[in-house]
Amino acid sequence: MRALKRLPLSLVFAAIAVLYMSVAVGLAWLLSQWITPAWLAASVAVALLLPLLVYHVRRAFAPMNSLFRALAGSVASYRDGDYSFGLSWQGQGDLGDLVASHNRLGEALREQRLALVQRELLLDTMVQNTPVAMLLVDPSLHVVHANIAARKMLGEGRKLEGQSFDVLKQRMPEAVREAFARGGDGMFTVGDEDNEEIYHLARRMFRLNGRRHELVLLRQLTAELRRQEVQTWKKVIRVISHELNNSLAPIASLAHSGAELLRRGQLERLPNALATIEERARHLEGFIREYARFAKLPTPRLESIEWSRFIAQLRTQVEFGCDEAAIEGGIARFDAAQMEQALLNLLKNAHESGSPAHGVRLDLRRASGAWRVDVLDRGSGMNEAVLANALLPFYSTKRNGTGLGLALAREIAEAHGGRIALLNREGGGLCVSLVLPD
Repeated sequence: MRALKRLPLSLVFAAIAVLYMSVAVGLAWLLSQWITPAWLAASVAVALLLPLLVYHVRRAFAPMNSLFRALAGSVASYRDGDYSFGLSWQGQGDLGDLVASHNRLGEALREQRLALVQRELLLDTMVQNTPVAMLLVDPSLHVVHANIAARKMLGEGRKLEGQSFDVLKQRMPEAVREAFARGGDGMFTVGDEDNEEIYHLARRMFRLNGRRHELVLLRQLTAELRRQEVQTWKKVIRVISHELNNSLAPIASLAHSGAELLRRGQLERLPNALATIEERARHLEGFIREYARFAKLPTPRLESIEWSRFIAQLRTQVEFGCDEAAIEGGIARFDAAQMEQALLNLLKNAHESGSPAHGVRLDLRRASGAWRVDVLDRGSGMNEAVLANALLPFYSTKRNGTGLGLALAREIAEAHGGRIALLNREGGGLCVSLVLPD
C-alpha cells in the first residue's frame, strides 16, 4: 500500500481493478466446476470478493483521505489566523505537488504574519513613546486607545481606554475645551503668563472596521516656539544692529568732518556732508518705519473696492503695465491701504530686479472663489535657495535691503485669508502671485 502512494491516482484505480477482475475470473471458473449455471458461479465469485475489494480500496485510499482531512483542517486554521501547521506527504505526483504548494503557501503566510507583527510592534513602540499625546475615539465617543503621553497629560498616568471622551474633556482646562469647541485644528495656551504652555490640537476622522473614528493629537510646542522665538530675536537684533551701524557710523564721521570744516572755515564743502547725513538719517528712518509697520500690522478693514480705481491710484505711485479691459467692473473686498502697501513693495522689487520698465506688469484675473494678482518682471529671477527663503522676515540679497518687503506682503495676504507664492518665469524674470479670497 505504501508503494501505491507513489503512483498517480488513476494508476491506483487501474491496478486494483485489473487485480480483482483477474481474481474474479479465475474464481468464477473454479466455481463453475461445481456450480451451474455459469452466471450463478460468477455471482458467487463476486459476492466472495466484494468485501475484500471494499477493504483494499478503503485501505489504499486511507492515506489520501487522511491528507484531505489534514488539508481541510489547515485551511480552517489559516482562516482563523493560525499559520503554524505544515503537512508531510511521502508520495509523488499530483498529490505531492499539492502538498508542496500548500506548505509553500503556509510558509509565505507565516512570514507575512511575522512581518506584520514586527511592524505592529514597531508602530506601537513609536506611538507609545512619541511626545505627542494621541487619543483614538470611537463613534460612541469613548476612548479606545491612548498612548503614554496622553495618559500623563489627561489622566495623571492612568489608563484612559473605555472612558467617555466628553467626560474627559470636562476635566480638561478651559482653554482645551474652547479649542475642541472651535473644531478643526488650532493652537491654544494653558496656564498664566509666568507658567504658560502652548499646544497644537489636530483632529482627523477616518473609518476603522467600517466605523468612523476620530484621532486626536495634542502636541506641546512651548519649547520649540521659544527656541524659534529666541532665534528670531537674535536675527532681529543682528539686522537692526547692522542697519544702525551702517547709518550711525557715517553720520558720526560726517558730523565730525563737518565740525572740522566749519572750524577751518571751509564752508563750501559743508553742504555735501550735511546732504549725506540727511540721506543716511532718512534711510534709517525708513527702515525703522518699515519694521514698525511689519511688527504692528493691524487687522484688515475689509471694504468693497473697484479694481479699476484701485489700479489707477496705484499707477500714480509706480510704473507698470496692466490689461485695463480685464479689470473693468471687478470688485473685491480688502483693506485698500494694506493692499496698496503690499503691491507697492512687489512692484518696486520688480523694478529693482534688473527688469526693463516696460517688462513690469500687473495681471489680475478671477480664480475659483478668489482673485489672483500676478506681479511680473523680466529681471534675473531667483535661484532655488533664494526662492525658498525670500518670504522670510529679514531675508534679503540686496546690499541695503531690510528683508521686510516680501515678508510684509505675505503678512498682509495671509491676514486677508489669502496666500502668496513666487516662481521663475520661462524666458527669465519672476512671477509673484497673490491670491485673495472673496
